[in-house]
Amino acid sequence: MAKGSAGGRQLVPQAHRALDNMKYEIAAELGIPVQQGSEDYWGNISSRDCGAVGGHMVRRMIQIAEQQLANTQPQQPQG
Repeated sequence: MAKGSAGGRQLVPQAHRALDNMKYEIAAELGIPVQQGSEDYWGNISSRDCGAVGGHMVRRMIQIAEQQLANTQPQQPQG
């Protein structure tokens, strides 16, 4: 993934590989011809297609977070 404006710092550095895998999985689902390990250079891919990959990534991450929240049991207050 691109380093972005955060100067390359990520809150969870271990997430980099998972996000990269998700990016290439979604690109394949959308029929965008990129190969994993292409060093994040997608210069031959249109901005529209790159944006579509990012948009689908956000949707999927929200879906995953919602599922995790739904599966979390609320804790009863102690007292």
